[in-house]
Amino acid sequence: MIERARFHFLGTGTSAGVPMIGCACEVCTSTDPRDARLRTAAAVTWADARGHERVVLLDAGPDLRVQALRAGLTRCDAIVFTHNHVDHTFGLDEVRRFNAAQKAPIDLYANAHTMTHLRRVYQHIFDQRSNVNDSFVATLIAHTVTDGDIEDARPLDLFGLGFTPVPLLHGRLEVLGWRIEAREAAGGGSVFPLAYCTDVSAFPPQAWKRLTGLKTLVLDCLRHRNHPTHLTLNQALHVAEAVGAERTYFVHMAHDLPHAQTQETLPDGVFLAYDGLVLEDRPA
Repeated sequence: MIERARFHFLGTGTSAGVPMIGCACEVCTSTDPRDARLRTAAAVTWADARGHERVVLLDAGPDLRVQALRAGLTRCDAIVFTHNHVDHTFGLDEVRRFNAAQKAPIDLYANAHTMTHLRRVYQHIFDQRSNVNDSFVATLIAHTVTDGDIEDARPLDLFGLGFTPVPLLHGRLEVLGWRIEAREAAGGGSVFPLAYCTDVSAFPPQAWKRLTGLKTLVLDCLRHRNHPTHLTLNQALHVAEAVGAERTYFVHMAHDLPHAQTQETLPDGVFLAYDGLVLEDRPA
């Protein structure tokens, strides 16, 4: 039985972050801390059946160092990746500090396309023998999530929590969402099952069966205007209604969506997430 499960919004912003460089708009100059958005990423923390603290990161973007410090993260047991884009992968080098702190390797889970990207960009990690100097680099164990027929991809059992890949489309790019839930009944929690669906513009038919019975949906919501690879606010609201989770939190937001003003327009049970927000799974 797991205990003290929490979902941490480490960042909720789009690839440029908010405030954006060189922008003096209302949101980029806002004094509301909820309008300051680091690049989108999340973490799940809990105590496993033996009482050991566990941490799984969802992506490792370029703001990972400051995000980990803000959230007080001192370990990382695994990272599950959604896709290969810079704003979701360019913080991987930072996890070497977790290796040093916990004296253990870190498992990575990604589809084949993302894993190829990681091995190319981080050759100094995955092919240490080619390094000119014997440098301090991360120690990682790479696992490729089944591509092709996503039905073949079984849930990952990570210390009592299940992480099931959800096939999504980010424009024409096939990416992964993740359904997260306890592997054993935990007394009717208030947060999980949770589905994390950032950077999505369309849902393939096989995705919907993995989005049923959710307590929480975390969903891409870029702005009001159309975008070829992200959901607009109206599109995200339609998806939230179709999924029917008890609560939906929007992420990957640009500076087009001021927090306070936008939240006032949302229906009950739908929220703009913000950096530092923590959802705690309490018994019903």
